Amino acid sequence: MTSDVVTVPSDASFKEVITTLANHRISGVPVVDAQRHVIGVVTEADLLRRAAAAQGARPGRDQRTMLERSEAFTAGEAMSSPAVTTTAGTTVTEAARSICRHGFKRLPVVDPDGRPVGIVSRADLLSVFLRSDAQIHNEVTHEIIIQSLWLDPAEVEVDVRDGVVTLRGRVPLASLVPIAERLTASVYGVIQVINELDYDEDDSTRPHPRRAGPAAR
Repeated sequence: MTSDVVTVPSDASFKEVITTLANHRISGVPVVDAQRHVIGVVTEADLLRRAAAAQGARPGRDQRTMLERSEAFTAGEAMSSPAVTTTAGTTVTEAARSICRHGFKRLPVVDPDGRPVGIVSRADLLSVFLRSDAQIHNEVTHEIIIQSLWLDPAEVEVDVRDGVVTLRGRVPLASLVPIAERLTASVYGVIQVINELDYDEDDSTRPHPRRAGPAAR
């Protein structure tokens, strides 16, 4: 994400919003309330629609009157609300799905209190898929296989081709197979995980240890 996020207050005028977009060369901006909570997003398209509605979209109208009517509304009146946001802990895949589902070009990134900490764009999300296969291989092997799962890389083969990761080999327990797949899928740049792992022991049938009850008196 881009951490230097630009916002506008809900009472920002049409001209102020347009100026902000032009100065920062962006096409949309989060709208915040007095406590800096993100309450919506206003885009160039929102402004154009609102301006057309205010002007009545009738040709021949006096240009000064049309401009005055356009400037009469605020960011809060023109914005799309409620705001669709994401968090810093959201995976790239989840953020990309949200952008595609809503047809947005960017998503505000907020903290647990709903205040903006950044913004992620389509370009930001796509950039992670530019990582080389070697970089992905190195991260999966060292951070997932060795550090997270404590497995011997000689027992688990990691093959990466065009962002598609294939896991082969054996792990000690069956429960590690889906965990390895899930952790690998979370690595930036991974497009798909093909899981061909086998296991030595099926621990899914192990009885869970019973909790000790209160001591008998």
